[in-house]
Amino acid sequence: MSIEYYPEVLGICCRWCSYTGADLAGAMRLQYPPAVKIMMVPCTGRVDILHILKAFEAGWDAVFVSGCHEGDCHYLSGNIQARKRVAKVKKVLAEIGLEPERVEMFWVSSSEGPKFAQVAQEMTERAMKLGPNPVKRQEREAWLAEQQKVAAA
Repeated sequence: MSIEYYPEVLGICCRWCSYTGADLAGAMRLQYPPAVKIMMVPCTGRVDILHILKAFEAGWDAVFVSGCHEGDCHYLSGNIQARKRVAKVKKVLAEIGLEPERVEMFWVSSSEGPKFAQVAQEMTERAMKLGPNPVKRQEREAWLAEQQKVAAA
């Protein structure tokens, strides 16, 4: 029996740039994995460390925060604050035993639909390699057992 694993990826996108970039990707009919669900925020500076950690607690396999390019934030420095918070979350994840690669910060402008599709693909591929979030214990154990069988073969 083969375990079918398809990750759940949360994209937290700023309203002004990254969310519009995602919309452009859709308008251009660019393909990106359906595993990616987008949550729009007014600014990535509004994203707190606890928001990202709660996403992992809720079972998301990977989370990315995507905002305006540095220097182009509509709220001046929100994306800089978000970058620092994502770096802090990476440290926290490493301390609690989760892979820091499960979270990342990206900069996507409103005119970069193809880049948004690339980011979505990259995060889905990362989640596929890392496997299910350990919070989903049964799914994680089954996936690890499957990985051991593949490695032994």
